[in-house]
Formats: sequence, C-alpha cells, structure tokens
Amino acid sequence: MITIRPARAADAAAIGAVHVAAWRSAYPGILPEAYLARLSVKRQAANYEMAIRSGQPVYVAVASGVDSIRAAGPLVVGFATGGKARGEMAARLADGEIETLYVLDDWRERGVGRRLMRAAAESLAGMGCGSALVWVLRDNPSKWFYARLGGKQAAEATVRVGGTAVVQTAYVWSPIDKLAAATSSAP
Repeated sequence: MITIRPARAADAAAIGAVHVAAWRSAYPGILPEAYLARLSVKRQAANYEMAIRSGQPVYVAVASGVDSIRAAGPLVVGFATGGKARGEMAARLADGEIETLYVLDDWRERGVGRRLMRAAAESLAGMGCGSALVWVLRDNPSKWFYARLGGKQAAEATVRVGGTAVVQTAYVWSPIDKLAAATSSAP
C-alpha cells in the first residue's frame, strides 16, 4: 500500500536518498557525471530536514505492507515539495511552485507521482495560490508527465547545475484547479 503524507524530520535521510537516486537515474548525459557522482545523501537530507522543520510543504509517498517487503518496514519511495513561486520570472508565471517531485524508478508508473502532485497542489491552493508551476530540465526524459497532467509550457530559462548551463522549461497550471482535476483520477 502507498500512503501520501506530510513529511516528518525523521524522513529526511530517506528523502535525501530518493533525491540522489532520482538525479543519478534521470540526468546522466544531461548533467556532468562528476557532479552526479558527488551528490551527497547526507547533504540532501540536511537540506530537507531544514525545509521540513521550517514548515515548508514536503510530502512523502510511503510504501508499507506487502509493497515494502524488501525493506522490512515502511519505505519512502518518492516525495514532493512546494511553496510560493521562487524568483521574479516564476512569480510572473504562477503564484505557487512545485519545487521538486522525485519517485524511485521501481515505483514509477503506479500513480505515485500523480498523488504527490495532488498533495502539492492541494497544499498550494490552501496557501492561497491560484496557479502553479514546475520547472523541468528541458532534456529530462520524464517531462511528458507534466504535459500529460495538463501543464502548459510557459517559459524557458537557463540555469547552471554542476557548472553546466542547462535549459529548463516552466509548465504552468492556471487556475490551479486544472492540476487538481488532472490528478484526481489517480488511484
């Protein structure tokens, strides 16, 4: 069984591990190999623990029961974070921003990403956000997911990651109800 719930500080190490695993899976050939190799679960865990403790919306997908047999207990298999849109360009495009969405490879295609997006959208709407966006690296092989949920490409920007300039695309849902409706069919 997969449960979506607000993250706890005790989840930070597992969230950091999902973050590193997802980046190493999604970004070979897009980001420098040396940068991906240097990603640190401990460093990511510290960042997420600080975010959770500060009250930033962070949601985890937790497998339990027969779904977590190999882990011998509950297992964080994905997470999402969000908040008010960051930066001037993002704020012009939408009120809220889904900052991260990562799901372990073995748990994809099970509705976990949709359910995490729904939790993030509901949280943003609860904060008074009437629209939402997510930035996705243009070469991310999973960018189709956001388009399938009705996100409209609204802008591109270049950012530096690991010393490399990469293009990211903003997918926007306006009003935010469009994202809520697109994710409501998730199991």
